[in-house]
Amino acid sequence: MAIRLTKIYTRGGDKGMTSLVGGARVPKESGRLEAYGTVDELNSVIGIVRTFVADYRDGLGEDYGWYSEMLRRIQNELFDVGSELATPPDVEYPGMHRMGAGEVEQLEREIDRMNEELEDLKSFTLPGGGKLNAFLHLARTVCRRAERVCWAVKREEQINDNVIIYINRLSDHLFVQSRWVSKRLGEAEFLWDRGLRIDSRPRRRKDSK
Repeated sequence: MAIRLTKIYTRGGDKGMTSLVGGARVPKESGRLEAYGTVDELNSVIGIVRTFVADYRDGLGEDYGWYSEMLRRIQNELFDVGSELATPPDVEYPGMHRMGAGEVEQLEREIDRMNEELEDLKSFTLPGGGKLNAFLHLARTVCRRAERVCWAVKREEQINDNVIIYINRLSDHLFVQSRWVSKRLGEAEFLWDRGLRIDSRPRRRKDSK
């Protein structure tokens, strides 16, 4: 499909309708738009990670290039996912890229590679400890929301199974990324303190009067 962007605004969506690939007009709050809009949001958060990662070249060491390229590839794959979600099954075109098992398997190989460096978890992690960790957790939560939206659409109409499997695996990938960058950069990994209550903290003694 040829891509040519000239005039950016069209006024075509001013009344709450927009076009899918193929020309079908749908409400802007329709499931497919919510699905690929959430994937676009996810891509934007990963773009933040990719922008900041250049500041941590030394900390990531010899794997900086590998990691940076991985983020670039994932951003492009998410654009492919969005394009597929914007294309109803009845207007799929020759040569259209469809997500397959290969993209999922690549994510799994990368998860395994990063996980080899990490200690087993004995508690759930909390977002934070460093900028990359925090943004990767934000990406993970948006990814989970994208998966939920895609499932809601799939209950009503056809979606390539590999799209949802890819998004599911990517959420795991982002979680392992968050731990991996913290490990490489020597940053704190916040852990969930089960049952912590504000009233269980030591109280400061008041000065006697």
